[in-house]
Amino acid sequence: MSSAVLTARATWNRGALLVAGATLVWSSAGLLARWVHTDPWTTLFWRSIFAFLALVAWLVLREGRALPARFAGLGLAGWAMAACFAISMITFITALNMTTVAAVMMFQAAAPLFAAVLAWLFLHERVGRQKLLAIVATLAGVGVMVSGGQGQGWLAGNLLSFVMGLTFAGTIVLARARADVPTTEATCLAVVMVMAVAAPFARFSLAADDMLLLASFGVVQMGLALIMFTTGVRLLPAADAGLISVLEAVLAPLWVWLAFDEDPGPRTLLGGAIVIAAVVVAVRAER
Repeated sequence: MSSAVLTARATWNRGALLVAGATLVWSSAGLLARWVHTDPWTTLFWRSIFAFLALVAWLVLREGRALPARFAGLGLAGWAMAACFAISMITFITALNMTTVAAVMMFQAAAPLFAAVLAWLFLHERVGRQKLLAIVATLAGVGVMVSGGQGQGWLAGNLLSFVMGLTFAGTIVLARARADVPTTEATCLAVVMVMAVAAPFARFSLAADDMLLLASFGVVQMGLALIMFTTGVRLLPAADAGLISVLEAVLAPLWVWLAFDEDPGPRTLLGGAIVIAAVVVAVRAER
C-alpha cells in the first residue's frame, strides 16, 4: 500500500475520531438539561458564558493577534449566521424543558435536509432525486412524531424544536454560501447574543453542583465539542461527517432513557426512525 494511501487513511481516521468524539459529547445535552436544577433562561445564560470563555481561549491560542481582525471581518453574513445559531440554541434548551429529548434530537437530525430545502430556495442548489425523496420522508417522519398530541406543552415543545432545526439549517446554508466567514468567531458572537437575551431572566445565585453542571454544559458539551468537530470536519468528506453526526440523535435519547427512564412514546420513535433513515440516505447520496 502506498504512503499516500496510508496518509489519506490516517487523516480520515483522525477526522472520523474527532467528529465521533464531538457527536458523543454533544449527545450529553439531554442528560445535562435533566440533571441541572435551573430554568431555561438561567441554563442558557450560564452555558453561554462558559462556552464563550472556552471558545475565546481556543481562538486566542489559534489566531493570536489576528483575532480582533477576524471578528471585525464577520460582516453582515457573520451576524446573520450568529443570529440563526443563537435562535437555534435558545429554542433547543427551551424545547428540552417542554418535550422529550428524543423529539428534540429528531428535529435536529432533520436540519441537514431542512438546509437542502433552504439552499434550493435561496442558493438555487440542485436537489437530486434521492435527496428529494429523503426530504419528503423527513416531513412524513416529523408528521408522525407530532401526530400523537400529548398536551399543550408537548405541542409547543415540538414547534420550538422545529424552529430550532430550521434556524440551525439556516446557519448551515449561510456557512455554505459564505465560506469566507469564520464560523468559530460567528459562534462566539452567537453565544454573546444568547447571553444578552437570557440575562434579564436568569438567576445569578446558584448551587455549587448546578454551577459545575452548567460549566460542563458550556466548556465541554459546547466548547470542546465544537472545537473537535470543526477540526475533524476538515479532515474527511462532508457526507461522512454528516453520517457520523446522525449518531447524536440516536445516543441522546438513549442516555436519558437509561438515566431517567424517559419514554419518548411509540410515535416519536417511529417518526424518529424515519427521519434518521432519511438523513442517512441523503448523506450517502452525496458520497
